[in-house]
Amino acid sequence: MTTMAAPFELKRQSPVVPSGVRKMRESQKAATRNRVIAAAQALFDTQGYQGTTVRDIAQRAGVSVGSVFTTFTSKGEILSQVMLDRLSALYAELERVAPHLRGSTRDRLCSMFAMHFAFAAPMTRLFLAHIAAAYDWTLPPDAQPFGRNPRLQGLIHDCLAKGAAEGDVDPAVDFHEVVDLLMAAYAWTYRHAASDTADVATMTAVMDRQIALIASGFRPR
Repeated sequence: MTTMAAPFELKRQSPVVPSGVRKMRESQKAATRNRVIAAAQALFDTQGYQGTTVRDIAQRAGVSVGSVFTTFTSKGEILSQVMLDRLSALYAELERVAPHLRGSTRDRLCSMFAMHFAFAAPMTRLFLAHIAAAYDWTLPPDAQPFGRNPRLQGLIHDCLAKGAAEGDVDPAVDFHEVVDLLMAAYAWTYRHAASDTADVATMTAVMDRQIALIASGFRPR
């Protein structure tokens, strides 16, 4: 019995995209990304995170909803990128000045959070949206709302470690718990901005008192 040979199959090859076309597409994608981020930042600051839809963002950016999802997987990822872009400058400045801050650990922490409040002041509602998103259980694992960004937590941890080396922080204290307390106090202080439209000075004063209470717990006994 003769076995018939399998028919010859042609392998499909992906078309070669000229470098000029590829660069143009990359440029268009980057422009779309920038428009989406700018639109989302403005909407989150005026309508809040929950009150803004991806369709709203697309309309304001002047792109299709499909174009938004070509660049981002979800609204949560958009918020993460908005805040990452906005906060990177603040954290770079904090990392620069933190080693030179004077006073006790409590004083240095007060200075760091005062800088944070001052930086957030021009777009307070955006920061409220950032904090509120931390309690959104539908966010994807790769989203970075307030509390999931390790950069600020690392700055606080380093401040506490320096305090322990200088003798005004109990080295036996769990630094991670103190960081959590300070992050929670910072987020809770923003209730004054949400309900009382408090200004930077008011919120900084509230945070200073919260830090004083927390510092009383991490002082050496």
